Amino acid sequence: MDIFFVLSGFLIGSQLLRALRRGEPTSLRAFYWRRAWRILPAFAAVLAVYLLFPALREVPGMAAAWQFAPLTLNLFIDYGHNPAFSHAWSLCVEEHFYLLFPLLALWATRRPSAPRFIGLCACLVLLGIALRAGVWLHDDAYQPPRNWFIEDIYYPTWMRLDGLLMGIALAALRVYRLGAWQRLQARSTPLMLAGLAIAALAFWLFRDRTNLFANAVGWPLLSFGFGLLPLSATSPQGLLGRRAVPGAGGVAAISYSLYLSHKLAMHAVHEWLAPVLPLHGPALFAVYAAAILLVDAALHHAVERPGLWLRDRLDARRGAATPAAAPAR
Repeated sequence: MDIFFVLSGFLIGSQLLRALRRGEPTSLRAFYWRRAWRILPAFAAVLAVYLLFPALREVPGMAAAWQFAPLTLNLFIDYGHNPAFSHAWSLCVEEHFYLLFPLLALWATRRPSAPRFIGLCACLVLLGIALRAGVWLHDDAYQPPRNWFIEDIYYPTWMRLDGLLMGIALAALRVYRLGAWQRLQARSTPLMLAGLAIAALAFWLFRDRTNLFANAVGWPLLSFGFGLLPLSATSPQGLLGRRAVPGAGGVAAISYSLYLSHKLAMHAVHEWLAPVLPLHGPALFAVYAAAILLVDAALHHAVERPGLWLRDRLDARRGAATPAAAPAR
């Protein structure tokens, strides 16, 4: 999820900051409207399956619907008793980012200042390190009778801002310091190697994923390493950006539906197919993969794509009714 957070911060940050840099009218309502149609239809469909068909859940216990509906699961989850559909925690983080970042971007770009932006990023990173270390030391000392690592450190939004922040920093560099961005991209191969090395160091720190030092500094280190990879990959001269990866666009298009539904498919195979199939190892893995892709394709084509189509139709009608508002979209 960490590289996803970096990419999300970079893509959404680039979209908003580029428009603000050009002085284009920015409609928060239009931004939230489009994000809602992109995220909520497929999420609501999968949530309905989890709520209405308990036998399909990967584990029996599941948080109440009120925790999912406002996307606050990651803030209040009782992971020990209700871990079903808990992978929605990262969607909660993402939605909180969508909600707050446009407001912060509008405020910060009124009087843009590179030193102030760098200082703010540094303060947020240091605050995250201090917050995670403080919570870890507190919970380790008192040992509350629950999965405190997941609930207090791994899931909460304020603990997982490093990747999003790295992506936003890349977006700001690209939009406001294009010359520096291009000079860095001229060194795309060293950037790629440095990113891989730093990410490998972070993974080494996380060999015990619940220890203090890894959770204090490992997340910003991992996010920085992952951040160097898209910086390298967006250069057409680099090893990562020189050639298109076959099928990457298609995988990206269905990735959201796959993320939401993969545990339902895996559980169905585990409970009803694996026990009756004379398959093991790679052959059984292929069955799991096929089931995941089948459920993913059903969700993508039955819910996600129609939702996007409906959004675009509604946008077109609104644009036709109010042509003066068209530049703001």
